[in-house]
Amino acid sequence: MAADLTRLTIVQAAELLGQRAISSVELTEQILRRIERMEPRVHGFLGTCPERALEDARAADTRLARGSSAGALTGIPIAIKDNIATRGLRTTAGSRILEHFVPPYDATVTARLREAGAVLIGKTNCDEFAMGSSTENSAFAVTRNPRALDRVPGGSSGGSATAVAARECLGALGTDTGGSIRLPAAFCGVVGMKPTYGRVSRYGVIAYASSLDQVGPLARSVADCALLLGAVAGHDPRDSTSVPEAPPDFAADLSAGIRGLRVGLPKEYFVDGMHPDVDAAIRTAVQTLEGLGATVREVSLPHTRYGIAAYYLIATAEASSNLARYDGVRYGLRAEDSANLIDMYCRTRAAGFGREVKRRIMLGTYALSAGYYDAYYLRAQKVRTLIRRDFAEAFAQCDVLATPVAPSTAFRIGERIDDPLQMYLTDVCTNSINLAGLPAISLPCGIDGAGLPIGLQIVARPLDEVRALRTAYAYEQATDWATDLLDAEAEPA
Repeated sequence: MAADLTRLTIVQAAELLGQRAISSVELTEQILRRIERMEPRVHGFLGTCPERALEDARAADTRLARGSSAGALTGIPIAIKDNIATRGLRTTAGSRILEHFVPPYDATVTARLREAGAVLIGKTNCDEFAMGSSTENSAFAVTRNPRALDRVPGGSSGGSATAVAARECLGALGTDTGGSIRLPAAFCGVVGMKPTYGRVSRYGVIAYASSLDQVGPLARSVADCALLLGAVAGHDPRDSTSVPEAPPDFAADLSAGIRGLRVGLPKEYFVDGMHPDVDAAIRTAVQTLEGLGATVREVSLPHTRYGIAAYYLIATAEASSNLARYDGVRYGLRAEDSANLIDMYCRTRAAGFGREVKRRIMLGTYALSAGYYDAYYLRAQKVRTLIRRDFAEAFAQCDVLATPVAPSTAFRIGERIDDPLQMYLTDVCTNSINLAGLPAISLPCGIDGAGLPIGLQIVARPLDEVRALRTAYAYEQATDWATDLLDAEAEPA
């Protein structure tokens, strides 16, 4: 019986491919069969491209056989969130208004994956325009958590996290505006990283909130995330917010250890109402970091309690502006039989946008309207400055912060969909980090009483992804959570 190659990490697969012990075609074929088997249950993908993937795999094998220069991801099957442009492949952002949109170009991160030799396997499901915490807001399907099919995978990059956890790819790209990589990573028991704002180009990423959106990797291990991040990071002149300095080698010093590292525990992140299993798992994880030579101290981020309100004013205001372009004129859905131009606008947007997107457009438009701009949007931006200062003061006392990713584990499908406030509170531990533009990684640190994964979040200073990755790697190597979840069958009855 052939070995199950879908269980390989990116690092393991790259080593075997380099040794010619396996072929990319063999690996890709197994991944495609796995997708065919799992998709009726989990709905992680909105579309796959098997012929194109196998063509890329054959090309990768040819390069490897010749011993020619090959990228770090040569022959590795990777999935991409469906709000990232892929030339010739449908890109919908989970919305009816873009249901038939096929980009004529690649996003920068897509092009960089191709340059690194990755085999692009397909596009993953997401909350519409990345607006959601559960991947229930997609216009096309509800994605299910492969650890428990009655639970959400988190959002908005739930399809990418599900595809990784269900072994339908070896790694994936997602986007994170308020927790949309880290939350699905935590709920699905995989590793996910939001880089510093500007570290990865947003060119070709369908915008939700332009001052918050950031592309990042999801994978089965910290080392895999470091490799993926290294492939897509770097300056891009087509993105005016792109950091001009060259990125470091994120994978180079993972094993350097954390002796002497100062770890801060923000007291505001351990709040009443947090699931006791989550609280216990995070505190146990911090004890493990102490055992590895780190020192731990409590710190305060006093403006954290205003983070949710500030985030949902700034994000919705930017969404209101960004989504104004979807009017039926240039591309995307256009309503038929309209009486006039204004009627066409109204009919197109009413038919094309889902309920949550409409809610956020209306919230943002109100916040930006005459007479309310100063009271809401401008005030939220001032709070954002205070939150950034809180983090700066905390990092004067410590090197990284350790926090929960969410106050609970994955909740049941349908449980919060009709209660927007409860849904928004899911991001209480993550969205302030986007407001401050900081790098943060989520990795497994336990399971709750129902067997659902719990995520540990490591937050670092701006542009200090290396320290966040090194801390996460040290914890991962000292525990069995990542291995246990990787080895789990991830096929609920």
